[in-house]
Amino acid sequence: MAFSDRVEPTEDNSEFVTLTDVVPDVILEIRYYGTYNFVGTRIDGYMEPTALLTRKAAERLKAVSDDVMAQGYRLKIYDAYRPQMGVDHFVRWSLDVPDTLMRTYFYSDLDKSVLFEQLYIMEKSGHTRGSTVDLTLFDMATEKEVDMGGTFDWFGVESHPDFCGNPETGEYNPDDDRSPVGRTITEEQFKNRMILRQVMLRHGFKPLESEWWHFTLDDEPFKDTYFTFPVKQIKR
Repeated sequence: MAFSDRVEPTEDNSEFVTLTDVVPDVILEIRYYGTYNFVGTRIDGYMEPTALLTRKAAERLKAVSDDVMAQGYRLKIYDAYRPQMGVDHFVRWSLDVPDTLMRTYFYSDLDKSVLFEQLYIMEKSGHTRGSTVDLTLFDMATEKEVDMGGTFDWFGVESHPDFCGNPETGEYNPDDDRSPVGRTITEEQFKNRMILRQVMLRHGFKPLESEWWHFTLDDEPFKDTYFTFPVKQIKR
């Protein structure tokens, strides 16, 4: 992903909201507040297990939530706004090559030394601009997460939206052979990814080509601003 060279850091959170104040039906599993993430520790700047977004993105996500609830799902949020100090934590971790505590769960096919050069870890993140969200679907009938055929934050081609299919046409392709160890996903898993993708597109979010769970508001209000305030409840 290309980022603007005009980086304007700020602690001003006046245009942000606590997501659950706008979208009360979301389920939160804020991975970077806990230890089940690719680093294996709480990430800097995550002071509370909550999700923040710009007001504009939160209001658009409310429309997404209403849409999926009518289909029998709820949204489950893994990450939303991410402070720059959290991104900096990722960069420091990526340069500490011997620290591979969580490799089995998130990057077993890769040597950690390539994560930065292959852009799995970057010095800037769209999350820090406040209108990007990582999420999945929760099935209200089964009371389980919808099976997407892979875990959030898996570093590999298996996380790409076009893995085993064409996201533009919705056509499944079981013969996709890009997985380095021969992994695949089923037609149902691919279609589940497409359900999430299509509802996000309908309500003005754009996808990322390398992560099925990652979406950014197409007309995000702060394209060149990287925020620095920590993740904790915003009270007006």
